[in-house]
Amino acid sequence: MTDTPLHRPDASDLHVPSDLHDAPLDETLRAELDAQHLAVTRVDDTDREPVDRWLDAVARGFLNGEPDEKRRQAFFDRTAHRRKIGVYDPTGAQPTEPVATFASWLAELTVPGGALPVTAISSVTVSPTHRRRGILRSLMAGELRTAAERDVPAAVLTVSESSIYGRFGFAPAVASTSWTLDVRRAGWIGPVAPGRVDFVSRERGRELAEELHERIRPTSVGEVGMPGGHLDRFFGTRPDAENPELLRVVQYRAPGGGIDGLALYRVSEDPDDFAASTVDLTLLLSATDEAYAGLWRFFLSMDLIGTLRASELAVDEPLWWMIADQRAAKIAVRDHHYVRILDVPAALAARTYDVVDTLALDVVDPLEIAGGPFVLTTDADGSGFVETMDDPPLGIPFVRLGIAELSALLLGGVSAVTLARAGRIETDDPERVARLFQTVQAPRLSFWY
Repeated sequence: MTDTPLHRPDASDLHVPSDLHDAPLDETLRAELDAQHLAVTRVDDTDREPVDRWLDAVARGFLNGEPDEKRRQAFFDRTAHRRKIGVYDPTGAQPTEPVATFASWLAELTVPGGALPVTAISSVTVSPTHRRRGILRSLMAGELRTAAERDVPAAVLTVSESSIYGRFGFAPAVASTSWTLDVRRAGWIGPVAPGRVDFVSRERGRELAEELHERIRPTSVGEVGMPGGHLDRFFGTRPDAENPELLRVVQYRAPGGGIDGLALYRVSEDPDDFAASTVDLTLLLSATDEAYAGLWRFFLSMDLIGTLRASELAVDEPLWWMIADQRAAKIAVRDHHYVRILDVPAALAARTYDVVDTLALDVVDPLEIAGGPFVLTTDADGSGFVETMDDPPLGIPFVRLGIAELSALLLGGVSAVTLARAGRIETDDPERVARLFQTVQAPRLSFWY
C-alpha cells in the first residue's frame, strides 16, 4: 500500500498559485507543433502589432468582421492580463497572423463554502486551413500542464461549441437557463420590496456592477471574478461600443441607502404594436432577496412591454415562484460553465461538505494530469481532506470515474445518482456519493467570457 499524508488546505494551497501569465511554454507542446513545422509563442502584450494580428485571428475564428482601429486599441488597452498564445505557420501567406489562438488568466471560482484558484480559458480558435492536425489538443494539453505545474488546481471556460472539450476532461458543471416571459400573462405574486428602483447612467452602472459582483460572487457557487474589460463591454463604456445609447440601467436602493441591486437592459419596439415591445435583460445583480424581488417586479410592471427575455439565469430561479402564471415563461436549459480539475486533492479540499463520510475515488484522466486513486474524508466542520491511496479501507463507497465526471460533481450541479444511471460513473452506492457532493442551491454563472 502506497499512502501520502492527508492533504490539508492552507492559504498557499488555495489562494496563491504561481504566476501563470509569463510562464514558459510547455516543451511537449513546442515539440509537437515543431514536428508540423509550426511555431508557438506567447504574444507580447506590450506590442500592438502582434496583438493586432492575434485579434484578427480570433475575430476570424468566431466568424466576426475585421476589427477596426477603435476595437484594436480597446482590446490592447484592456487585455494585458491575459496570457495570449499564438500558433504560426511560417510557410503560410500571412506568417505573422496566427493559425490558432488561446488565452487564459488567473481567476477565482466560487465553490460550496469556499473558493478555488483557476485558469480561465477563452479565445480558443484554429483556422479552417489547419484543422484536424491535432493543434487544439497540443495547445490545450500543454497549457493545462503548465497551469497544473504552477499549482493552479482547476481550469474553467464557457464554450461556443460544446462537443469539443469533453475529450480534454472538461465537464458542463454549471447549467444556465434562458427565459422568454409573456409579461401580460405572467402577473406578480412575489413580495413588494421596501426599497426603490432608480435609473442611473451607464457609467455609474458600470461602477456599481463591479462592486456588486464582487459582493455577490463569494456566496454564489459557480461564479468567477469578472474578467478585465468585460464590464466596459457590457455597459457600452468602451470607445468601440456599438449602439451604447440603447442600453438602460436601473439600481435598487435599500431603505437604509445601500445599493443592493442593478440591472442592465435594452428595449426593442414592435413597429406593429407599440404596446408589445420587448425587453432584453443583459445583466441582473442582486445582493439581497429584496433587491431581487424589486428589480424583477420593476421589469414585469413596465408599460408598453409584451415580452421579456433574459439569459444566463440559474436553473432554480426564485422568479419561477414569483409569477402568477408559470406557463407565461418559456425556459430553455443549456450547458454554460465548464470545469476541469487539475489537482484532485486541492480541488476537493477547497469546498465544504454537509455530510460526514469517507469515499474512495479511482479517477481516470485522459491527459494524465490529475488521475489516480484517492480517499476523500469529510469532517463535522465541513472540511474535506484527501489522501492518495492505492488500497482504500474496506467498507467505504467506491467510485470509478473520469476527471470530467468528478469536475461535474465538484460544484453540486449534478447528482451522482444521475451520473451513475447515465453510465458515466461506476459506484456501489450512488445515493451516498450524491449526498456527499450535493448542495442546497444550483450553481450559476451570470455571464459569458
